[in-house]
Amino acid sequence: MLIGEVAELSGVSARMLRHYDSLGLVTPSERTSGGYRSYSAADLDRLFHVEGLRSLGLSLADIAAALDTPGFEPAAMVDRLMADTRERIARDRELLGRLDRVRAGEPSTWADVLRTIALMRGLAAAEPSTRQRVALTAGAQRGDLATLAEAMLVEPQVNVADTLIWALARSGDDAVPLLAAALTAPDADRRRRAVHALRKFNTPAALNALATQTANPDPAVAARAVLARGSLGDADAIPALVALIREGRDDVEAADTLATLAAPDTEQPDPTGNRPASPGRADAVARAIAAALEAAEGPEAADARRRLASALADIPGPQAAGLLRRLTTDPDPGVAAIAHFLLARTS
Repeated sequence: MLIGEVAELSGVSARMLRHYDSLGLVTPSERTSGGYRSYSAADLDRLFHVEGLRSLGLSLADIAAALDTPGFEPAAMVDRLMADTRERIARDRELLGRLDRVRAGEPSTWADVLRTIALMRGLAAAEPSTRQRVALTAGAQRGDLATLAEAMLVEPQVNVADTLIWALARSGDDAVPLLAAALTAPDADRRRRAVHALRKFNTPAALNALATQTANPDPAVAARAVLARGSLGDADAIPALVALIREGRDDVEAADTLATLAAPDTEQPDPTGNRPASPGRADAVARAIAAALEAAEGPEAADARRRLASALADIPGPQAAGLLRRLTTDPDPGVAAIAHFLLARTS
């Protein structure tokens, strides 16, 4: 077949076929009766092999080595290609992330773009002190929030991360959606840095963002979500808070949150106006703790039962007091001692 026929059949341009020929990669091995060079069936097979290997990203030199080296082992070359491809994808993702942050800044001029790029470079500096200085001097412009949030979510130094949280908080709650989006990130460190930042914000918007994550598959995020719900006054969080105490996860903070939920509501006086109303939440907390104590049985549950007994320390009302009196005769001496101490403290 002549070069024009091969180009039409294969989709490889005549110019590229001539280039292959000049490199000795695919050379017409026959001649027509008129003396024109012609491609044989074997030449066509080699051409299709070349094109197939090119589709995998091999250079022409690598293709020549693969096709012309006897006993060539392709596995090592494929491994190298995979490594190169992963590196290229990582670079492209990094570039896409930078472009994302520039675009999130809603630039209206090239000066805005350049300012965002300068901020990203400063926050990527090798020295923590430089990154912290950049965070301290960063403006509170809405357009910088995506860059600051991304830097905080990957910052390994606690002091620098806290400075970045401070910089984000200067804009009020505008950064909360950016941090909330990271609560479901695949990377655990990223999720937990987002939790830390939202806790530092400690605004209703930040707590509400956390409170939506009670079903998060990351136990650390789910626990903080339960605590956020309790901090927002959600009585439905009581069983989950008691479960945290039973399991020994954030148990001290969970007990404090239960005490806050159980406290009398001083803003809602009873109809006589003589004293604060005593909401039913205190009794609900005591009942939930009682149920958890009954469910936690056996020697392996001793620590859990002692934590649960201790959680009654600041729970007011007759339900909690009655439970403490029953616990003074508990078979576990540790639980009984805690109950005696708490009753003596309030008498």
